[in-house]
Amino acid sequence: MPDSLQITAASPDPALLDLPWHVPLEDWPQDVLAALPRGISRHVVRFVKLSGRVIAVKEIGETVAYREYELLRALSRLDVPSVEPVGVINGRRSPDGERLEAVLITKHLQFSLPYRALFSTALQPHTTGRLIDALAVLLVRLHLTGFYWGDVSLSNTLFRRDAETFAAYLVDAETGDLHERLSDGQRAYDLEVARVNIIGELMDLEAGELLEEDVDTIAIGGRLVERYQELWDALTESESFDTGERWRVAARIEHLNELGFDVGELDITTDVDGTTVSIRPKVVDAGHHSRRLMRLTGLDVEENQARRLLNDLDAYRAHADRQGEDEEFAAHDWLTTVFEPAVRAVPRELRGKLEPAQMFHEMLDHRWFVSREQGRDVPMAEAVRSYVDTVLQHRPDEKAVLGVDTAVIPRISDL
Repeated sequence: MPDSLQITAASPDPALLDLPWHVPLEDWPQDVLAALPRGISRHVVRFVKLSGRVIAVKEIGETVAYREYELLRALSRLDVPSVEPVGVINGRRSPDGERLEAVLITKHLQFSLPYRALFSTALQPHTTGRLIDALAVLLVRLHLTGFYWGDVSLSNTLFRRDAETFAAYLVDAETGDLHERLSDGQRAYDLEVARVNIIGELMDLEAGELLEEDVDTIAIGGRLVERYQELWDALTESESFDTGERWRVAARIEHLNELGFDVGELDITTDVDGTTVSIRPKVVDAGHHSRRLMRLTGLDVEENQARRLLNDLDAYRAHADRQGEDEEFAAHDWLTTVFEPAVRAVPRELRGKLEPAQMFHEMLDHRWFVSREQGRDVPMAEAVRSYVDTVLQHRPDEKAVLGVDTAVIPRISDL
């Protein structure tokens, strides 16, 4: 190992020293690599097995590597959905003394997929729209924190299933910049870059016959702009009403909660004669339902998964006639008698198919479907067995290998 090797990391893993840093990343041996689907990147990226987990290693210029590392650390502190940085390794040289590029190391986001991997497998209708909606939410969250992305695209995003929708995570921050507050011009430019990039990426899929035939790529690009603006306005615009309509303050907060946001602070002002009240959210935090579920059960899941699990918890309380009881007690019993037994009933070899919360969500859907089909209330244990036999065992493994390298799916420029 060359003496000049420099490792910058908050908590470095000694096993990093065992990796072949003296070899260009594209030539790394198969025995250290993890067979996970890769998206399209302008840099060489490899997934690597390390101490029982998987890391992503990206070969990149030294200055950019350190800058992106610090940006990702800042986004993690701000609790923005993004990959978690591990460190930067610099000073790499080949055995003959040739200088090799620095690498940025991030943790692999379990159960996440690049968008091209999603389109390489069978998907439900309207999946394209769901991905765009997830990206719109991510972009709004980034802009609220003052992060300018600079290269918004599906390729620079990872997606995780979140009940019937998706949750989006930023995976490439090298063109980004963090400000105290973004101007309207910065937001508009990010949005236009996103629209153009998405249309191009969908055209790539269309050329590779991976897109539904009736999808209008131009309209999908426009949908991102529309969804972004709707959410941004809901989170930031001022609202005025007469003093006799104070209920609208609570209604505004409830609406933001339904969108998945908590209101940390409201700016409430009145006009000179006190007849009109104006409100504007000053601080909004994403994750309203996931934080509530975490408080009640300790489960750390995506927002829409949390919403679904909370609905099942409420149904459990109603069925057991426990609505008047302390919510924490009922939540503990639901966790130990409903959620955990259902997840544990899945054979160990199938548990890597989906994360537990997504699996439970699909179990609930399957139970409803089977109950309707058979005209009776199917017990959860029976529904779980049916789900495992007829649905889960046929699903691709989203934690490990999908059996497709999305980097080789043809692009327009390759045709």
